[in-house]
Amino acid sequence: MPAHLPKVRVAACNVAPVFLDTPKTVQKVISLIIEAAANKADLVVFPETFIPAFPVWSALSSPLENHDLFCTLAEQAIFIDGPEIALIREACRRNNIFAFVGINERSHASVGCIWNASVLIGDDGSILNHHRKLVPTFYEKLTWSPGDGAGLQVSDTKRLGRIGGLICGENGNSLARYALMAQGEQLHVSLWPPLFPTRKPDDAGNFDLVAATRIRVAAHCFEGKCFGIICSSFMDREMRDFLVARDPRSAEILDRVQLGASLFIDPMGNQIGDEVRGKEGIAYCDMDLSKCIEPKQFHDFVGGYQRFDVFKVEINRDRLEPVTWTSRKSGCSTPSYQEI
Repeated sequence: MPAHLPKVRVAACNVAPVFLDTPKTVQKVISLIIEAAANKADLVVFPETFIPAFPVWSALSSPLENHDLFCTLAEQAIFIDGPEIALIREACRRNNIFAFVGINERSHASVGCIWNASVLIGDDGSILNHHRKLVPTFYEKLTWSPGDGAGLQVSDTKRLGRIGGLICGENGNSLARYALMAQGEQLHVSLWPPLFPTRKPDDAGNFDLVAATRIRVAAHCFEGKCFGIICSSFMDREMRDFLVARDPRSAEILDRVQLGASLFIDPMGNQIGDEVRGKEGIAYCDMDLSKCIEPKQFHDFVGGYQRFDVFKVEINRDRLEPVTWTSRKSGCSTPSYQEI
């Protein structure tokens, strides 16, 4: 098989944050980076908004009762150029490993604006990509602001091949997925919450989180002929007890809802490697990216099996800001926050 595409060992952390405690969660990230590197992983992945929590309380009680949790999450959210990311970048550099991390991101423009974001960090400590979830899902809209297309990027690396990623429900957004496929994505990362209740446990039609994650990522891998990583968070006893103490009614949901899983998919949509479900742990998988080539003969939706004369796709990858400053004075501009 072709030697120009690498063999990659990936690690998906099916773990719980130290709930709503950013400093301790960052230290947990660093310890897991060290552990994954010791197990010879090239890439370690952390779940959706792992730092410092997924706001599941929005599914459990009225927003009228959750003001304090929103304020706490806003205070614990982190800047993409802040000290917490700097610590993780240094850990990647020291341990010669890539990391894909889900975060609650703070805004420099507003103390109450939070994004559901992800950051890809290289084995040299550099930031390769920073993505903000395009649209929060269902009750997530009570917490997160919409993102933009700036992070719809595939990073071309020698060690991991071409790597991209999406957050949770975005993996069902055909246009977002196509944006990554059109950049030759070979390794697709998907980040997921620990649970996602949509109905009371006894109601029919509740969300099957494990099936929903596997179906969407398998479809993407089959269409894009790429490998997939499903990385879900975990609800530990501390998180469960904290939420139940606030609202005892939530025990009915939290004790019976399905938890997520972390696993891997190959370019034909088949599950491969380890799976971790219902407990904390790291799932590992060895992937040969040359396996992405052969199935392109059957369906290459960004090549010979597409009609570019029929379909036109345009994607805005501008980073959206609250204001665009202009001035009639020559050479006068308002400094960005990086310059202040």
